[in-house]
Amino acid sequence: MSERAHLAVVGAGPAGLAGALAAAARGVRVTLVDAAAQAGGQFYRQPARALGARRPEALHHQWRTWERLRDGLARHVAAGHVTHLTEHHVWCVQRRPGSFTVHALCGPAQEEGVTVRADAVLLATGGYERVLPFPGWTLPGVVTAGGAQAMLKGDLVLPGRTVVVAGTGPLLLPVATGLAAAGARVAALVESADPRTLPRRAPALAAAPAKLVEGAWYAGQLRRLKVPVLARYTVLEAHGTDRLRTVTVAALEGDGRIRPGSARRIPCDTLAVGHGMLAHTDLAETLGCTPTGAAVRVDAEQRTDVPGVWAAGETTGIGGAALALAEGHIAGRSIAARLSGGVPDPQTWAPAARVRSRQRAFFAALEAVYAPPAGWADRITDDTVVCRCEEVTAGRVRTAAGPLGAGDLRTVKLLTRAGMGWCQGRMCAPAVAGLTGCPLTADRRPFARPVPLGVLAGLPDD
Repeated sequence: MSERAHLAVVGAGPAGLAGALAAAARGVRVTLVDAAAQAGGQFYRQPARALGARRPEALHHQWRTWERLRDGLARHVAAGHVTHLTEHHVWCVQRRPGSFTVHALCGPAQEEGVTVRADAVLLATGGYERVLPFPGWTLPGVVTAGGAQAMLKGDLVLPGRTVVVAGTGPLLLPVATGLAAAGARVAALVESADPRTLPRRAPALAAAPAKLVEGAWYAGQLRRLKVPVLARYTVLEAHGTDRLRTVTVAALEGDGRIRPGSARRIPCDTLAVGHGMLAHTDLAETLGCTPTGAAVRVDAEQRTDVPGVWAAGETTGIGGAALALAEGHIAGRSIAARLSGGVPDPQTWAPAARVRSRQRAFFAALEAVYAPPAGWADRITDDTVVCRCEEVTAGRVRTAAGPLGAGDLRTVKLLTRAGMGWCQGRMCAPAVAGLTGCPLTADRRPFARPVPLGVLAGLPDD
């Protein structure tokens, strides 16, 4: 292995950790760059050290797996094989002939620029929540489901005393059980999907029996904690003046329409809502990696079509921690072989490849079941804010696509400013696409996050 063989891993969640450890164990120098103060990502999010949590394992599944990752990282850091850069926010990865430069912001105000030069890059940037708007969703007390979980795991605080968990997707289960077990009163788990459709996809689901056992465990916990589950229900509106007071939910017919007479109000001070996950692909798009749907396309080695760039985990498609670990391990082995000038032997990662295949089939089946309910866009009133950054309403978005004739998200953005704010459309783009009928396509941005002008001015001329 050449002394200059150096891998930059962006993201220290399950995929990034697995990739970094697999590559470091085979002689590659690794720099692990992550925005969080501790490794683990969202799945293994740890309480802040200053809190002195005595039993952090109580908030986690697969704690032994996390311990192996944590201890492996510590050993490689101590040995000098891995450099772990915490609280470093990557805003661009620049491709150069034969190398890459990773640009990051660090410091409390993110005003200091740092660069890392590497021979290869593994993008393990994870995913983020899709939240579809509804009247009242901007009220204080309405949070994302993952945000509520992050508050509990990272800060050991509850988002409220009486919580409704709503939306669709497997994430709602650990959020509801975690909040209830920690002392919140979960007034209802409102799931728009119909669990009775799961048996139709039994062959794909049976490929991952451990996930089925996990789902059954959550169902048992919900019963034990006396959490009411409303299947085939959706949130119609959140109510309150200064903050959230109640939510209106209603049952869904098979075609997605609201069942007449089924609406009911549930008092609560917090609504934790989410409608699945989307892949973080900003850095991959900047590098020119080809997408497949809403994720990054990779081959059997987890290579993108840009030489020297690998991707793993939610970046390549939403699939949970087990899939991310398998993909990260495969990527790390492939990178080590390629950087040494050899040709990887797929047999060396055959067990991980089998896990990858089963998990991908499992989550493809789940994705079909846990889709947002049909007709959700029709229930959004014209005065509902869709783009929170620029305060653009659904009525303005509909006008752009109707009388003004916008046929794509970029034109809608130019006409309404929806997507021009701080988040650059990450939050509102799915809603804008649903309201207008435009395809949800990713924008290729030069930067993955806002960057101070002083950092740009301080970059070398080359």
